[in-house]
Amino acid sequence: MNQQVKNYPEYWGGKKLAYPHVGAESPKFSRSVVVGNLIFVSGCQGMNPKTIRTETNVFEEQMIIALDKVRMAMEETGSSMNNVVRTLMLLKNLEDYPRMRKTELEYYQKHAPFLVENPPASTFMQVASLARPEFLVEIDAIGVLSRD
Repeated sequence: MNQQVKNYPEYWGGKKLAYPHVGAESPKFSRSVVVGNLIFVSGCQGMNPKTIRTETNVFEEQMIIALDKVRMAMEETGSSMNNVVRTLMLLKNLEDYPRMRKTELEYYQKHAPFLVENPPASTFMQVASLARPEFLVEIDAIGVLSRD
């Protein structure tokens, strides 16, 4: 069976995230990829893609920005945040874990009510560092175009 693959490119500062517009320290090229019914959303962190800056060092604010990026990527494919089925949360500081889960639940209550009662499978990892020193959290997600 031949599955259709569709890439949704990432843009920073209005430019497609690819050489020569973006340097080697930022190797990501796709915001998400759809294969059949599956949506793979690449690592989302608390950086504003329009300004190419991390504008806050408050954990909850970076978490909301990252979740907004996941939601935007899901919607771009024609799906919704309610169709996220798996997340991988990367944190630099273990003390942020309770804030991560609280912020995630509040976000779902507002933007993905289905996930409040049916949360996605989730893995959390504490990491020594993320792509940039100012990043506090990164979220990878897998979703589906349709739950049917």
